[in-house]
Amino acid sequence: MPALATTAEHVRAFAELMNDRRGRELNDWITRVQQDHVPALRSFANGLLQDLDAVVAGLTLPYSSGAVEGHNNKIKMLERQMFGRANFDLLRKRVLHAA
Repeated sequence: MPALATTAEHVRAFAELMNDRRGRELNDWITRVQQDHVPALRSFANGLLQDLDAVVAGLTLPYSSGAVEGHNNKIKMLERQMFGRANFDLLRKRVLHAA
């Protein structure tokens, strides 16, 4: 049970880092996780270290690509609906009409 409590504590702390946009504290969180013996979280922390600058920027800066991702998702949905039904011109019109 102690391992479960430790895991829950680390997950809560990471969630607070994300919600409060405290990316500068990520190194401290990674250090604490690596000191504990929770293999899944250690693997996650090692993955974060591979591109630490980008992760810190994502957890710190107020910018978001959410709007762009939403448009991409809408276009992909339209493509799936139109697959095998018509040519590119009709797809283009549907994408422009949806925007």
